[in-house]
Amino acid sequence: MSDEPKVSPGRIASLDQFRGYTVAGMLFVNFVGGLAASHAVLRHHNTYCSYADTIMPQFFFAVGFSYRLTFLRRLATLGRRAASTAVIRRALGLILVGFVLYHLDGGVKTWEELRSLGFSGFLATAFRRELCQTLVQIALTSVWILPVVAASARGRALYLVGGAILHLVLSSWFYLDFAMKTPVIDGGWLGILSWAIPMLAGTFAYDAIAARDAVGRPRASAVPALLGWGAVMMLAGYGLSSMAGLAPPPFTPPAEGYVVDLWTMSQRTGSVSYMTFAAGFSLVVYALFVVVCDAWGWSVGLFRTFGTNALAAYVLHGMVAQAVRPYLPRDAPLWYAALGTLVYFVICWGLIRYLEKNRIFLKL
Repeated sequence: MSDEPKVSPGRIASLDQFRGYTVAGMLFVNFVGGLAASHAVLRHHNTYCSYADTIMPQFFFAVGFSYRLTFLRRLATLGRRAASTAVIRRALGLILVGFVLYHLDGGVKTWEELRSLGFSGFLATAFRRELCQTLVQIALTSVWILPVVAASARGRALYLVGGAILHLVLSSWFYLDFAMKTPVIDGGWLGILSWAIPMLAGTFAYDAIAARDAVGRPRASAVPALLGWGAVMMLAGYGLSSMAGLAPPPFTPPAEGYVVDLWTMSQRTGSVSYMTFAAGFSLVVYALFVVVCDAWGWSVGLFRTFGTNALAAYVLHGMVAQAVRPYLPRDAPLWYAALGTLVYFVICWGLIRYLEKNRIFLKL
């Protein structure tokens, strides 16, 4: 890849479809994960990388791709200060939306309880776990990589490795124990160090596409590089997960009684092995979309609908799930669970399709 920043013109069909697939995958796994009839690979376990665990890193990958694209455009037209300010504003907006969706931990019922808690107690209690989920992690990670989002490939790679090493050091020191005992969600407050891995991987994928656009080469010519680097990262992630002994292959549960350690692929702890493998998996999946969408010209209407209004889908899908779940018990048989999932999915699609038809898009 060239170190010279290049800006790719127009929309990139493969990215839109990849984002839509990721949103559809999120809707699916977030719902069926609460049903006993679903296959284990469709649920989060926090002890290995399941299919469900590949979805959130793909969001970060897509964010990283579009982040570098838009930042380079603003940098060229508005300058660094304005481009950076736009990133900070967007991050604050996402944190505010996250606050509304996730809420704070704890709470008080009387004024005396609040006075007894004090300001330090409030900080220690309210921000311990719930707030630090997907949207907030995207916001914080975007700010974390802001210093290098327009940098050369080498600069971004060094930043990625440095953050990964720092995460490993802090996890070994105290954070792994804290993350498992709390337990944190999606890596907790130090997750930005490792969530930067798939987000920065997205910036490299953008470079591969933009470099070919700049010289008029077909985007499909980037596929070998995307697949190759994806394979390297997946192997590196698996290698890290085997540092304490050969780990079961990804998507395969460990033996009963397995104890999570520093090297375990775990979305809960935001482990470096998990993020590295998932970033590589994202590169491979995105390469398939480059072939199908950019080379062959195919597209799926469902993915287009979700991909162009991802934030709206994210905000609404939890409300739809709450509306459907009261009469869909966790132990429902497979046929009933499948029916309930279909109802939920169709409602989600119908709402987002309505917004699309009326050109209502929720963006920050």
